[in-house]
Amino acid sequence: MARTREGEQAAWSPAAARAPLAVRILLLVLAFAAMVAFAAALARVTLTPSAASVPLTHPNLRPGDSIRGYLAQPHLADTVKQLGGNVVLGLPFGVLLPVLEPRARGLLRVGAATALVMLLVELVQGALITGRAFDIDDVLLNCAGALLGYLLLGRRLGRAVHPRRRHWWHRIGGKGTTGPVRSPGAGGGDVGPPVRSRRWRAPRTRYGR
Repeated sequence: MARTREGEQAAWSPAAARAPLAVRILLLVLAFAAMVAFAAALARVTLTPSAASVPLTHPNLRPGDSIRGYLAQPHLADTVKQLGGNVVLGLPFGVLLPVLEPRARGLLRVGAATALVMLLVELVQGALITGRAFDIDDVLLNCAGALLGYLLLGRRLGRAVHPRRRHWWHRIGGKGTTGPVRSPGAGGGDVGPPVRSRRWRAPRTRYGR
């Protein structure tokens, strides 16, 4: 059976891409509960005073300074703890945000939302919390973790709960194409009539062809 462009567009439709209603509701409830638990854990990890750390903390406004310091530590376990801990701290943003808020889907939007939240956390740390300091490298590592979480899982979960967006390049790509429709099978031969273009053509006259 020949595959037409209308059939391909129907297969792409947002309704076909979504999971069943019960699954979507369950994913939303679980994502909301996970976000609440993550917010509580984030506050406990980042906003708890540490008087013993006062002599060791200092603000960092230069990207890369703290990361170089982590990499220069003599013990690999300390480096992994510092770098990996900040990356893991950003993972839930990339996984949960696309599920809870469809407008937050996309690498740029996930990164921007994570950066905004973590900048606020770092500012509160530096201004109000004893033994904590603002560190721009922590924000960069958190954003890297959020982008990684989005690519690994958040993108798929977001598409399962919310319909896929039809981008402008999809609309452009669906117009003005010609040529026969080919089968996706091994032969790849022509199995249907050519799809005619929608472009206007001038009518032929007796004197011109």
